[in-house]
Amino acid sequence: MDWLQLTWDTLLATIKDVLPIVAIIFGFQLFVIRRPVPNLSKVLVGFVCVLVGLALFLVGLETALFPLGKLMAEQLTAPEFIAGITQHAAAGLHWTDYYWVYIFAAAIGFSTAIAEPALIAVAMKASEVSGGAIGVWGLRIAVAMGVAVGIALGTFRIVTGLPLHYFIIAGYVIVIIQTAIAPRMIIPLAYDSGGVSTSTVTVPLVAALGLGLAGTVPGRSVLLDGFGLIAFACLFPIISVMGYAQLSEWRAQRKREISANEKEPE
Repeated sequence: MDWLQLTWDTLLATIKDVLPIVAIIFGFQLFVIRRPVPNLSKVLVGFVCVLVGLALFLVGLETALFPLGKLMAEQLTAPEFIAGITQHAAAGLHWTDYYWVYIFAAAIGFSTAIAEPALIAVAMKASEVSGGAIGVWGLRIAVAMGVAVGIALGTFRIVTGLPLHYFIIAGYVIVIIQTAIAPRMIIPLAYDSGGVSTSTVTVPLVAALGLGLAGTVPGRSVLLDGFGLIAFACLFPIISVMGYAQLSEWRAQRKREISANEKEPE
């Protein structure tokens, strides 16, 4: 019966979280715009579905994904596991001995970003307003690749103990340079993609991975080293989306040049 109590408590918490949104939307509709809500019955049914869906989703994260992410981090960094795959165990571990951690981090970063509801919504809207010029799957994969690289690099930082601000400063220098040369249309979307890539699916797993990793790697502080992975997951999708747009623009330019050369008279 514990899971029933957890589901009920989560549902009540979700209702409290969503109530301010409902109050603002209906308040503006009724008292500022002063018009009835169109299709009120459908809207209310939709809100009920959102509440139930969010509650069940959060229960699933709490009971499955969050513990599993932490468990995987602890198992992959356990001394007995690493001692079985490395030659450095007797003399002390090297950062290269944690390669399975980096692979797992990249894989979990990619998969969580692909499944992120906020990213799916933004990708669908971007494709709609651009008339299909921005593909839904193209944007989702570009963001997911950025998250994968970011999480893998973040776990490398935890293992090595390097300062977080070095990576963040270097990353934003790259973002600034890309902003100056990337296609204008993609820049706002790239910046938004960095935000929507860290939502209900990604954050619990990434946080569990970072905390589990910092708690297992010798010499690391859970407080100082366990956090910061989410910053990588926000930063690197900006780079990957603008890079994807720059690559697409370069390929289109190359095709135009080849086509123009083929049409030139001999």
